[in-house]
Amino acid sequence: MILCEGGRPDLGLVRAARTASGRPVLVDVTGDPELAAAAVAAGADGLVAGPEGRALAEEAVTVAGGLLRPESPATLPECRAAIDRVDAALAALLERRVELAGTVQRIKPVGGFAGRDMDRERALVARMAKRAPSLGEPGLAPIMNAVIEAGLHLAERRTAP
Repeated sequence: MILCEGGRPDLGLVRAARTASGRPVLVDVTGDPELAAAAVAAGADGLVAGPEGRALAEEAVTVAGGLLRPESPATLPECRAAIDRVDAALAALLERRVELAGTVQRIKPVGGFAGRDMDRERALVARMAKRAPSLGEPGLAPIMNAVIEAGLHLAERRTAP
C-alpha cells in the first residue's frame, strides 16, 4: 500500500494503514524527499522516491531506521546489517554533537580542556544512564569522556591558525 495524497504523503495514516491492511506500507516521498526520515519515523516499511531523492531516502531509512525502528534479527547477516544502521545513526548524532560542542567552545569564556565542567559531565552521564540502564554510569562515563575529548580536539583544530 502506498500512501500519498496530492503529491504529499499523509504520515498520520502510516500505522493505521498497516493495522487495517496487515500489509507493509510504502510512503511516496517523490514530491518531497525531505520527508523521508519523518516517514520512516512514522512507521513506513519502505519509501518510494524519484531519482533525485533516492540517496536522501536511503540515508533516511538507514539513519532514522537505525535510531527509531526496533529490530529482531535472526541471522548473523541480519544482526550485522542492524548494527550498521545503528552505527550510521550514531555517526550522524556524533557529528551533530561535535558541531554543537564547537559552538559551546566559541561562546564559553574559557574554552578547550580548561573549560570542562566535570559536574555537568557527571550529570550528563547520570541522565544518559537512565536511558541506557544496561550500560549504567560506569559503562557510559568512558564513552562520553572519549566523545567529549574528541569534540574538544576537533574544536581546537578548527580554531588553530
